[in-house]
Amino acid sequence: MGSRSAGAMLWLLVCAALLLGCCQGRFVVEKNSLKVTAPDDLKGTYECAIGNFGVPQYGGTMVGFVAYPKANRKACKSFDDFDISYKAKPGAFPTFLLVDRGDCYFAKKAWNAQKAGAAAILVADDKDEPLITMDNPEESGNTDYLENITIPSALITKSFGDRLKKAIDKGDMVNVNLDWREALPHPDERVEYEFWTNSNDECGPKCDSQIDFVKSFKGAAQVLEKKGYTEFTPHYITWYCPEAFILSKQCKSQCINHGRYCAPDPEQDFSKGYDGKDVVVQNLRQVCVFKVAKEHKKPWLWWDYVTDFAIRCPMKEKKYTKECAEGVIKSLGIDHKAIDKCIGDPDADEENPVLKAEQDAQIGKGSRGDVTILPTLVINNRQYRGKLDKGAVLKALCAGFRETTEPAVCLSEDIQTNECLENNGGCWQDKAANITACKDTFRGRVCECPVVKGVKFVGDGYTHCEASGSGRCEINNGGCWKDTKNGRTYSACTDDGCKCPDGFKGDGKHKCEDIDECKEKTACQCKECKCKNTWGSYECGCSGGLLYMREHDTCISKNGASEAGWGFLWVVFFGLVAAGIAGYAVYKYRIRRYMDSEIRAIMAQYMPLDNQGDVQSHSHHIEM
Repeated sequence: MGSRSAGAMLWLLVCAALLLGCCQGRFVVEKNSLKVTAPDDLKGTYECAIGNFGVPQYGGTMVGFVAYPKANRKACKSFDDFDISYKAKPGAFPTFLLVDRGDCYFAKKAWNAQKAGAAAILVADDKDEPLITMDNPEESGNTDYLENITIPSALITKSFGDRLKKAIDKGDMVNVNLDWREALPHPDERVEYEFWTNSNDECGPKCDSQIDFVKSFKGAAQVLEKKGYTEFTPHYITWYCPEAFILSKQCKSQCINHGRYCAPDPEQDFSKGYDGKDVVVQNLRQVCVFKVAKEHKKPWLWWDYVTDFAIRCPMKEKKYTKECAEGVIKSLGIDHKAIDKCIGDPDADEENPVLKAEQDAQIGKGSRGDVTILPTLVINNRQYRGKLDKGAVLKALCAGFRETTEPAVCLSEDIQTNECLENNGGCWQDKAANITACKDTFRGRVCECPVVKGVKFVGDGYTHCEASGSGRCEINNGGCWKDTKNGRTYSACTDDGCKCPDGFKGDGKHKCEDIDECKEKTACQCKECKCKNTWGSYECGCSGGLLYMREHDTCISKNGASEAGWGFLWVVFFGLVAAGIAGYAVYKYRIRRYMDSEIRAIMAQYMPLDNQGDVQSHSHHIEM
């Protein structure tokens, strides 16, 4: 018993040395904004720190009024004991309960406020200092209520809290808007997030909550990852053993690679069960499962492995072993040889590159603080605050997408309210064509002219949207006038806009009226013409048996037209005959010349022509 106490004391000294090193790191307080809209002397925007419990409304806002209780002002007891209730009546503003810091856990105050009916809790600091993060209580004692806290919480400074109390004491109604819309960065259409966890399943409620979260969130995480909406990375915390204790029994049992990578004893008892080094090796294996799966373009297999390992290889059943882990790996079809190579030799006195990278990743960079506690969720390089719950975490992930790029799961009724359902969100709509400019988003809604069947609508999105470009007339006739009468249809839609067709006049959008060509004397105006207006056109006839020629807007005799027609045909016929004779004469002339030249060339090869004979005889005579 004495040796166990001495060993425990030694390990406490080791942990104290580790914690001393952690205190030199950087912790970042995650904040949201609190805007006071009344009374006038308090109007403005103030910072408040998000608590590590409850459900912050990431990406959203909440409006209410502040109440400060006359009794139980530290909210360490149930408000039922004081016959105080803050349950909102239908149509009433939600209550944000302001309480004082001290005497009990922050989470206990939130639980009592929630039971009393408060929609949120504001804790006023009791001393002037920079904002801190309200953390979960220690695991000792009854903390079952932690899992049931659903209201958001915020810590405010002492000076701001004093001003709120003073205004309430005067009888002022303090209206407040809690705003989490900028609590997480949302730069683009993909969210990067990390989950710092542990393979240990014997560390109490924290271990239980981690594995419960992994099991419940697995489906959503895998869908988001497979479709490219997220990029997920799991991480594991390890510590190093201080050099002075490397050769101690405690460090040897809790660490691998000669004290470089350590984890606490799972049961906090060195005499039984598994050692910390067993946890480190299993953590390393889980990292390597992710790395190998990612190399094979299937990083989501990590979720399957971790959940299956927790079910098949629990510590309490003595199955937390390499053999059990390899059985899970083989059942998922992951390359176990590549995983063994990634793990390396835990007994080697050298750095393990995978665990060294994990330790380096623990150090905060940019807007993210150091990771020192488990579990920790980091979204877009900001540490998540609040309950480790599927719905709450999914809301936080959805808040990390640039507006209008969120996946469909972020727009479900369980996650947010569709603001386009009421009054179309105040945006433009064409009810006849069932087209709207209202686009529901996780943060609210945007009024943006849509693209329908490849046709782009342009406008301000609030009062006006109009189809443009090719194909616009296929969508509700481009928003232009169109009508059908007596079996004839006319449309004012063109690729360039709305323009009344020939035979009509008007703006082309709302109306086009028939032009009476007869009355306005724009057609059928010859002396013998008889004009009759029709819808979109006109009919013109001629008196005295004459024939109307529309292109010339004139009447001519039918006989004259016939004679003129035959005369024209005869002219054409004789013209064609003359052209044929002339062409034939030219053809015969060219053929005759060609044949003469060919015949002369052939005859010249066999007998001298007249002019050639004379020249030859003369030459012969001179030679004699």
